[in-house]
Amino acid sequence: MLDSVDELVEKIRLGEDAFLEYKQVVFAGKRVKAPARDVVADALAAFANSRGGVFVLGVEDKQREIVGISLERLDDAERLAREVCRDAIDPPLAPTIERLYLPTPNRGPNNKVAVVKVDVPRSLFVHESPGGYLHRVGGGKRKMSPDYLARLFQQRSQARLIRFDEQVVAEATVDDLAAPLWERFRSPYTGRARDEVLAKLHMARRHEDGVLRPTVAGVLMAAVDPRKWLPNAFIQAVAYRGTSVRTDTADPYQLDAADVTGPLDEQVASACRFVAKNMKVAAHKTLGRQDLPQFDMAAVFEAVVNAVAHRDYSIHGSKIRLRLFENRLELHSPGALPNTIGVDELPLLQATRNEVVASLLARCRVPANVPGLQTDRQTLMDKRGDGVPIILERSMELAGKKPEYEPIGDTELRLTIYAPDPTGSA
Repeated sequence: MLDSVDELVEKIRLGEDAFLEYKQVVFAGKRVKAPARDVVADALAAFANSRGGVFVLGVEDKQREIVGISLERLDDAERLAREVCRDAIDPPLAPTIERLYLPTPNRGPNNKVAVVKVDVPRSLFVHESPGGYLHRVGGGKRKMSPDYLARLFQQRSQARLIRFDEQVVAEATVDDLAAPLWERFRSPYTGRARDEVLAKLHMARRHEDGVLRPTVAGVLMAAVDPRKWLPNAFIQAVAYRGTSVRTDTADPYQLDAADVTGPLDEQVASACRFVAKNMKVAAHKTLGRQDLPQFDMAAVFEAVVNAVAHRDYSIHGSKIRLRLFENRLELHSPGALPNTIGVDELPLLQATRNEVVASLLARCRVPANVPGLQTDRQTLMDKRGDGVPIILERSMELAGKKPEYEPIGDTELRLTIYAPDPTGSA
């Protein structure tokens, strides 16, 4: 936004509006005296909650004069912007922060002075700053009414008419989608040109600025690392010693840990391999030697696929957590059950929170080289709705104990798959 110097200078001369705010930077010793951190935080959050905007440090707002920042203090000004985005706004912002020379009469070498430009895109989330939940109204900020705030939360969540996975990621470009990752979904019916293919697959949509940009689904399935835009779109996998998380022992309580990243289908494969690598295999000699794995890998596979396909990606700060213990596997998935489905109805009913993600996963092949995975499924998802029944039946057959689904408040669903009793007494 306001990408050219000439355009930015012209806008500054016209004054602050719905897309522009600026402040002069005043220093007291080694610290920034003005603007106050809360003032900066409120301005940036209001832009993110609206249609985006630009905040410039180094412009006097009353006279609209570009006064600049001395070169030796640019680091301090930029640090102020970064720290405010990280510490004073919830959830944090990740804007583009840029140092620029702007022309101004009779100041600095060649009539140019340095400023710090903070470019804030329209956010996928709703942000709270010290002033509360604010949005941009003309050249100022205003606290949202309860009705307005409720509508905004609805618009930027999975309950929207346009689902969250179809939401545009405003700060991404279609060039951020790796060609090998999106071309694998091409078919004779999706066309030949990149933009046409991405649009038909709902991996990209026209943004308010008229530019074709990736959707959340496009980033999740075709970006090399979706965390650049969705920081918590990964699986945190940990294998623990014993049956609980204990830190009061001299022995390491974690046997293995990994952040499973990449496109969602790669996350499924890597998470399954993590389980296969870390689970124990017991030996029984009832009718000759018989290896008894801790978990049925087909059940684990279905559970991980369901987690990445149906988690709520609109919940900022929440990731899928995979925990391995000696007696169980826990899979924590962000988001309540969709469409008012109860836990008892999971084996019987289907509900898809992320329609585009699910449709793309249905085109991805079952991962190869996952030890112990035996399934007649050809792709990660199908339309039969057999995932939950497979998890329940295969795990019950192996361990003699039925897996349990349990809502944790309104923000998480936990699946517990039990391991067989190693003594064989179960």
